[in-house]
Amino acid sequence: MTPSLTHLALHVRDLDACIAFYSDFCGMKTVHERDDGSDDGGFRVVWLAEPGREKDFIIVLLPGGPGRDQAEGDFSHFGFALESKAAVDAVAARAESEGCLAWAPRQEPYPVGYYCGLRDPDGNFVEFSYGQPLGPGAEGGAGA
Repeated sequence: MTPSLTHLALHVRDLDACIAFYSDFCGMKTVHERDDGSDDGGFRVVWLAEPGREKDFIIVLLPGGPGRDQAEGDFSHFGFALESKAAVDAVAARAESEGCLAWAPRQEPYPVGYYCGLRDPDGNFVEFSYGQPLGPGAEGGAGA
């Protein structure tokens, strides 16, 4: 049997802020939510997915994380593909106005493509790209 990557789970400091970020910037939707049923609101778990990909891959957000103080040279990140360079520029402009732009848009040789980076409310880097060999823009191939 070949394993299939289905989800990534993260403990985050501010669950609602992270849900809003991934909904607003990444277009993800809550596809499942539960708590442990205790009277104090309990332990809330939220699953996020891209519309139409709910059975392919999700991000699970759990409360109680320590946050992430990701150093500038640490390029660990989540990657989202966009349909054009203009879409990358639009995300970067919005992120800059909201104070969460980490990397300004830049062009790198194939397979990296054109990208920018944001910092989510928990401190994780989130890349938005065009022209990589994955997702929208992949059709263009090298030099897209």
